[in-house]
Order: sequence, then structure tokens, then C-alpha cells
Amino acid sequence: MEIFHGHKLLAAYAGVLTVGVTAALLSGFTGDNMNPRFDTISVQRINVVEPDGKIRMVLTNNNRIPGLIINGHEYADYGNRKASTAAGMLFYDAQATESGGLTFGGLKNAQGQISRFGHFSFDRYNQDQMLTISAADDGTNHRAEIKMIDQPSWPIEEYLDLLDSIQHLPPAEQEQAIAEFFQTHPPGAGLRTLLGTQTYPTLPAESRNTLNLRDDQGRERARLTVAADGTPSLEFLDAAGNVTHRYPPN
Repeated sequence: MEIFHGHKLLAAYAGVLTVGVTAALLSGFTGDNMNPRFDTISVQRINVVEPDGKIRMVLTNNNRIPGLIINGHEYADYGNRKASTAAGMLFYDAQATESGGLTFGGLKNAQGQISRFGHFSFDRYNQDQMLTISAADDGTNHRAEIKMIDQPSWPIEEYLDLLDSIQHLPPAEQEQAIAEFFQTHPPGAGLRTLLGTQTYPTLPAESRNTLNLRDDQGRERARLTVAADGTPSLEFLDAAGNVTHRYPPN
């Protein structure tokens, strides 16, 4: 065992004294509850954690936004959050698995093209998002939508682990591995309900307000639409996507 010499004892004492003074200064800002209070804090990212260190919420800029975190493990940015300019809040359950979020992004590039989006989502347990509220604008076209999505029951980390394992393979081999994965991991039905408005000034005939309903196979079966000219319609479709009934009739 190493024995402390005098100068080491002095250094240790100085360190303890520094910590004590710092704590005292901080407590001076806190009042009676011993929690620091600040008028303004400028940070790039804040992690809210449980006493055991498990992450429960992240408030972040785009540069520090994390990849998907499942059971406390952060995967690569497969969702391209950084490229999308997204910043905002991400939420995690008691297992430190992402459960939803509220993000915003947008910019004007060197060519003067703009983009703007907002996205609010709730995730299925250990899976992808099952309810989203989103809006997007590219300077010309814009849309606002609510989506309800049927996700599969298998753990999403199995797919993320696959992506990790194949990222250095040639593209053709990656595609083959993903195809084989989905043979044993069937996807959910996907989009089940869509309520939204799409505005396309350069393609006015495509602009519409729509309520779209799909069956448990993801097939569109009913839609209520108000077209760009203000004409409303209600249509029912068969499993092949053919309109079987329309009100008012053509």
C-alpha cells in the first residue's frame, strides 16, 4: 500500500476544499430546496435519467441527436435523423427503450430550396411508431397527417442487430439478408388509418383532404375525400383495390 506523503495530503485537502466551496456556491443559487436554479441554460443536449442511470428522456439539438436506443443500447442512425436536421425530445420507457418523440427540422439550402417538418409519435413496445402526427412543407407543396400504423410483435432490436451485422457487406448481399429476415419476421399490416390534407399547387388535381381506412392486410378499403375543387366523395374498395361503391355515383 502506498503511504501518503505530506504534499499529497495537502493536495488531497485542497481538492476536498474546492469541492466544498463549489457546492456551497451552487447552494447559494438554490434557496431552500437545494436544487440549482438558472434563468437561461445553453446546452446541446440534456439527458434525463433514473437514479440507476437508465435514460428516460433526451432534449437535443441535431448534432447530438442519438440513434435508436433499445434496452439502453444505442444503434447507428438508421433513421437518418441527423441528415433530416431533426432536433427535439425523445422519450424512453423503464427499460431505456425509445417509446416516442417530438421532433422538428427545416432549412433553406444554398439553392434557396426550403424544407420544414414536425413529427410527434408513439411507439409500440419494443417496435416502431404506431401513431404519428406530422406536417411537412417544401416551399411549394405541404401536407399535414395523422397516421395509425399496425406494427409487428417481434422485437425491433432483432432487425437492428441484423443491420449492424450486414453493414459492411455488398448491397446485393445486404438485400438478400434482409429478405431472408422478413421471411421469418413478417411485417405488420402497416398503415391502417390516414387522416390528412395534401396540397400540391403544381398538381392541383392531386390536392385533397382524405380519411383513408385499410384492413388488417394493409389494403385500402374505404376513403372519404374532398377534392381540390371542393367535391366530396365516399368510396368503398374490394381486396384488389377496385372501387365497388361510390357516393355520389359518377
